[in-house]
Amino acid sequence: MEFIIHTGNTGKVAELKSPDFLLNGLDDFLDLMGNANYLGAERILIHKTNLKPEFFDLKTRMAGEILQKFSTYNLKLAIVGDFSNIESRSLRDFIRESNRVGRILFLKTIEEALNSFDAN
Repeated sequence: MEFIIHTGNTGKVAELKSPDFLLNGLDDFLDLMGNANYLGAERILIHKTNLKPEFFDLKTRMAGEILQKFSTYNLKLAIVGDFSNIESRSLRDFIRESNRVGRILFLKTIEEALNSFDAN
C-alpha cells in the first residue's frame, strides 16, 4: 500500500497512491488507517475506484461498519469521485449527511478534499 503525502494547514493527508487498488473489506481499511497513521496522517484520501461496488450498497452495511472505524479512531476520510449519478435515495442521503458531519467526505476532486481537510 503506497501513499502520496500532502501537507496542509492542519497536518498530513495520506492519499492512496493507486486508484486501481481495491479495498476489499474491513481488514483492508484497518491496514489503510494503520499505515496512514504510521506516516503521521490523521486524514486519508481515497478514490471511489478503490471501493468495491458493495460499499455503496447500504444493505450490505459495509460502508457503515468501515466508516464507524474512522470515527472510533478519530480519523477523517475523503472519498473522491463522481457521485452525481447515484440513483439510491438512501445513499444520496447518506452522502449528504456524511458531508454535513465532516468526518467522512464524498467529494468530486482531490483539490476539494484537500481544501476541506484544511478548513476543518
